[in-house]
Amino acid sequence: MLDSIFSTVLDTTTTSSGTTVNLTASSFFICTFTAVALGIIIAAAFRFRNKMTKGFTITLALMPAVVELVIMLVNGNLGTGIAVMGAFSLVRFRSVPGSAKDICAIFISMAAGLAAATGYIAVAFVFTVFICLLNILYTMIPLDKNASDQKTLKVTIPEGLDYTNIFDDLFEKYLTEHTLDSVKTTNMGSLFKLDYTIKAKSLEDEKKLIDEIRTRNGNLEISLLRKQFDFREEL
Repeated sequence: MLDSIFSTVLDTTTTSSGTTVNLTASSFFICTFTAVALGIIIAAAFRFRNKMTKGFTITLALMPAVVELVIMLVNGNLGTGIAVMGAFSLVRFRSVPGSAKDICAIFISMAAGLAAATGYIAVAFVFTVFICLLNILYTMIPLDKNASDQKTLKVTIPEGLDYTNIFDDLFEKYLTEHTLDSVKTTNMGSLFKLDYTIKAKSLEDEKKLIDEIRTRNGNLEISLLRKQFDFREEL
């Protein structure tokens, strides 16, 4: 019973030269509607508790159908396959690097489209629903709760100040942890720009810390930003 459910809906013909897919109108529409439905499921799952642009949401929703059509059109045709590879190679030069989760969402959409294109409708639905449920579950688990409290403190100081320990007493007073990430000169070497990763004891301590830093750096530029983690960074 399970073998029949997870079999392909496409009509295939096996010859000495290989297996050929006989594409019919019914199988085409079944696979296409399946790909569209899977795209909607994936887009909805990855929008759960996440901020995504409208364009990226539409991309996730439509990508399975696009991949499904491309695979169906290639169908063992070497010339068409080479043309498709050339077309997709141009896309990478127009792409902007995204987060790890964005890349994962794109690969899931492509996998769903491939499954729909080969006619394995049940496999495509089971895979997509299972992965989307896992995504929602992992999103609800506070895996980075401690890391989310970390922020980036950017401080500009005159070149005459020793940046190595100028704020150590303030950091010990208001912070639970701090790390000097980078030092950069600016304004023809007359200023230092310091980047710290900090974690304040409380939100009120952040304001007090900034006020006291202003008195030491001559009221030069100070900024406090939410820490942005690269997907290759170890937490």
